[in-house]
Amino acid sequence: MARSGMIKATFIVLIAVAAVVSTEAAAPPPPKISCGKVTSTLAPCFEYVLNGGKVPNSCCDGVKSLYKEASTTADRREVCVCLKSVTSSASPGVINNAKSLPGKCGVSIPYEITPAIDCNKVK
Repeated sequence: MARSGMIKATFIVLIAVAAVVSTEAAAPPPPKISCGKVTSTLAPCFEYVLNGGKVPNSCCDGVKSLYKEASTTADRREVCVCLKSVTSSASPGVINNAKSLPGKCGVSIPYEITPAIDCNKVK
């Protein structure tokens, strides 16, 4: 009888381990980029986004840095969510300036910066 109990216990442990391993393997890694990081990296762009004019070199340095750093789907989605949040209460002029930044800095992002973007579709 003790042997039967030992087999059941071993079986239950194996199932639990398999469940944990399969869950960990299926879960995407959490983003390493926060909205605070996005905001601080793009701080040199604020003047341009708000008022237009010439895009500062330091702004493009930040855009390029953020583009390189957002190397996973989770990171790109986090950047998207942050940009979407910032544009949600912005005027059309500010949104247009924000939309133009990647192109003006020589970076191609897989979505348009707007309050309507579905960040879950960003890969």
